[in-house]
Amino acid sequence: MVGEEKTSLRKRLSKSRENSEEKQDERSPSKESLETPSNGRINLKQLMAKKIQLTAEAEELKPFFMKEVGSHFDDFVTNLIEKSASLDNGGCAITSFSVLEGENNHRAKDLRAPPEHGKIFVLRQSLLELVLEFNLLSYAFGKLPVVMWTWWTMFLSTLVVPYFLFQRWARGYSKSSHPVVYSLFHCFLFMVFQIGVLGLGPTYVVLAYTLPPASRCIVILEQIRFIMKSYSFVRENVPRVLNSAKEKSKTIPIPTVNQYLYFLFAPTLIYRDNYPRTPTVRWGYVAVQFLQVFGCFFYVYYIFERLCAPLFRNIKQEPFSARVLVLCVFNSILPGVLILFLMFFAFLHCWLNAFAEMLRFGDRMFYKDWWNSTSYSNYYRTWNVVVHDWLYYYAYKDFLWFFTKRFKWAAMLAVFAVSAVVHEYALAVCLSFFYPVLFVLFMFFGMAFNFIVNDSWKRPIWNVMMWTSLFAGHGVILCFYSQEWYARQHCPLKNPTFLDYIRPRSWTCRYVF
Repeated sequence: MVGEEKTSLRKRLSKSRENSEEKQDERSPSKESLETPSNGRINLKQLMAKKIQLTAEAEELKPFFMKEVGSHFDDFVTNLIEKSASLDNGGCAITSFSVLEGENNHRAKDLRAPPEHGKIFVLRQSLLELVLEFNLLSYAFGKLPVVMWTWWTMFLSTLVVPYFLFQRWARGYSKSSHPVVYSLFHCFLFMVFQIGVLGLGPTYVVLAYTLPPASRCIVILEQIRFIMKSYSFVRENVPRVLNSAKEKSKTIPIPTVNQYLYFLFAPTLIYRDNYPRTPTVRWGYVAVQFLQVFGCFFYVYYIFERLCAPLFRNIKQEPFSARVLVLCVFNSILPGVLILFLMFFAFLHCWLNAFAEMLRFGDRMFYKDWWNSTSYSNYYRTWNVVVHDWLYYYAYKDFLWFFTKRFKWAAMLAVFAVSAVVHEYALAVCLSFFYPVLFVLFMFFGMAFNFIVNDSWKRPIWNVMMWTSLFAGHGVILCFYSQEWYARQHCPLKNPTFLDYIRPRSWTCRYVF
């Protein structure tokens, strides 16, 4: 059988070479004169022309040859292993194989051994054997020194600048002759810090140093966390100073540095001077939580390596079409949902509980029973309580206070817009391209479901509908973003413009090998 495959390969290569020679003959009708000089001596020009001709033929045959060699080598090794495993001690084959040869592939059909031979045990691995290469992991978390000094810069600036500005404003507010102008000036300085230092600074580092995706996620997520933390600190303490000045109190309610430092590490985004505290720290519990975090991240990497990467490497040779898109979405549902569960458990449970235990932080309601939700409004409130509290108190309630309570729908729309923009910003910077799939799903479908499927729907069927939409949504997200990532890897542009960063590459990319 191997001999037949080699003969077939020779025939194809010979046929390809004959076709190449025919094309070359059409281009160079004076071929005979080049090979047989009239004076019987070798002409240098003729020799160079012949060399160029052979080089052109080799270049034409090279892609076809490499493709055939790769295909036949895989089939050869597979058939060789199967035949070796089917031999008994006497050297007689007890299992027959038939190779069905198609246009592009060869499939081996394994026929069962006769029942009288019984079970045959051979050396072989399981189909789902854990065989991983950590090249992808080392690439994703590359340039960690840059990540570390960027994080330290963000942390120290968040610790020093907001506290210093608030303390300076609080001590001088009651003494100022123009308190409104004085307050607006310090508010302007705080916004410059939020946007310029914490906003543009880390983003510039990420883009300038071309950090890989996982390293970018660390910087961007910490950037967002520090912005929300510093805003909460100022937002909670400014009203206290204003009330103190209104009551003409002699004491100014300024938190200590230790209280602010504790808040920067506490698993909450709402500032308080004091939190409920547990009596002791269970260090064994902390170690278990961190081990579970690393286990979840390893499992996510395994899912990407075994379920995601093979899928998108195979579809890269097919043009973008509705059929490819539908198959991609359905094949992405399982890995997408598994990644959702693992990220939820790793961060909202293990990571936050580990820091809560180390800091003896007592209130550990980081999430509620979102899996029992029968409406999207309840799901959004229970999925991530930490972020929901920040959005509720500083976006939703402040909007209602500013525009009165008659515009609840506008306040809810503003909250959805803020959340969608921040999520899309994080994805765009981490993946190095703008592809607003999550923004569309969040702002249109998510917001529509929030208004339509509200808390009045209590029947269990709506819980099934919510889970179905979650499965489909995460399949769409994983499929679209993965397709775009591979398209930009395999179809790079030499001189990309700004529009090339926001124009989907997966719609027009054609993979040529």
